[in-house]
Amino acid sequence: MKNKYIIILVLTTLLASCTKNFEDFNTDKKRPADVTGEALFSNAIKNLADQLTTPNVNLNIFNLWAQYWTETTYTDEANYDIVNRTIADNTYRAFYRDILEDLQKASVLIALEEATVINTQAAIDNKLRVIDMIQAYCYQILVDVFGDVPYTEALDIENISPVYDDAATIYSNLITRVKADVSGMTVDDGTNLGSADFIYDGDAEAWVKFGNTLLVKLGITLSDVNPSLAQTTVEDAYAGAFESGEDNANFPYLGSSPNTNQIYAELVLTGRNDFVGANTLVDMMNGLSDPRLPSYFTTIDGEYIGGDYGESSPYSQYSHVADHIKDPTFPGFLLTYDQLLFYLAEGAARGWSVGGSASELYTDAITASFDLWNAGSAENYISSAGVAWDAANWKSLIGVQSWIAFYVRGLEGYTQWRRFDVPTFNIAPSIETESDIPVRFTYPINEQTLNKTNRQNAADAIGGDELTTHIFWDVN
Repeated sequence: MKNKYIIILVLTTLLASCTKNFEDFNTDKKRPADVTGEALFSNAIKNLADQLTTPNVNLNIFNLWAQYWTETTYTDEANYDIVNRTIADNTYRAFYRDILEDLQKASVLIALEEATVINTQAAIDNKLRVIDMIQAYCYQILVDVFGDVPYTEALDIENISPVYDDAATIYSNLITRVKADVSGMTVDDGTNLGSADFIYDGDAEAWVKFGNTLLVKLGITLSDVNPSLAQTTVEDAYAGAFESGEDNANFPYLGSSPNTNQIYAELVLTGRNDFVGANTLVDMMNGLSDPRLPSYFTTIDGEYIGGDYGESSPYSQYSHVADHIKDPTFPGFLLTYDQLLFYLAEGAARGWSVGGSASELYTDAITASFDLWNAGSAENYISSAGVAWDAANWKSLIGVQSWIAFYVRGLEGYTQWRRFDVPTFNIAPSIETESDIPVRFTYPINEQTLNKTNRQNAADAIGGDELTTHIFWDVN
């Protein structure tokens, strides 16, 4: 009997040992099972910056669709083919799965934190408001790209077939949310995000300015479709928005992989020469003798030459992306001071009270763009033919100059073109007229099978799931 107990004891010990060893073997020491809300916030911000800045044609083709760049060999994307590489699916997935889901989980975890002397309840609340502002920022992008999208039922793991919400209603709700976030921030308590906050290092006051600038962006986009809401939103927010380029929401990329600028990752590390400057932008800047050209592009035998948009444009024959933009530490622009000033110049031109005249704010916007690009003095350029302020021609001037200023921010440049219908874009070989140029992404192919009914309802609601179906705010 004694021997029997000894055998049982030995087997029990061995099994326990084996179980422990197997558990150790199956535990990835580099990927802990427990993660903090702050870490998820960091990951979401990094994913957001990467998505906005990458020129990988599987993920982001807006530098092409803004006609800042064109392709050298494979010209599908410059010719508006988003199906071959399922670009809409990839974009949709990046925002919902890689960014918004992380932000949602971060919010849940941070809400569960216990208040302490250091991590006060006010600081916890501030963190939640910062997360909410970034969520609003992302949803605006989704609406601006697709139109009606899942919103109220999005991110619910139990609901694999969320309804698509009305895009205009989403915008109104985003404005309400961000207003609440801004007014609820207690600046003196900070955010306690610290180094987890790659943008502002936990500075609550900086996030208040970000929120107000985002409100101006949301409001100004509604100018043609809901002028009353647009005006009150902008007028209420502008005074608390960015005050200089020091307030810019820039993502600080590092000098080594995997944390480098995504333009560097795609244009340098890959060794691929897929893009050159498009003649649309290069010809416009040449015609205006724009001093920012050296900051944007390289020369070919001393001249700036853009490739014909949508045509195969040999890399050796046309201007390339400027070397400093391909530096691994070149920042990712989320929201900038020059952007704000162009929005305010537009508001002033519409007769709104936004702290200055349209001509003053227009001048300040171009100056801020020159500062952003280290292009020297903007004084002579601002007074030159084709640039000098003309109140009767304000839409064309602001539209063209903001489009030029938003270089490498492809979605923002593309959005300005959609809003102002300037400059005149070149006609790619795949289409016949300017009216054939896409003004949105079609819904992801996967949605046609995974969420068919709701996707069809959304398509019907917006007037058809076509590349040429206008986003609700694009009424001109």
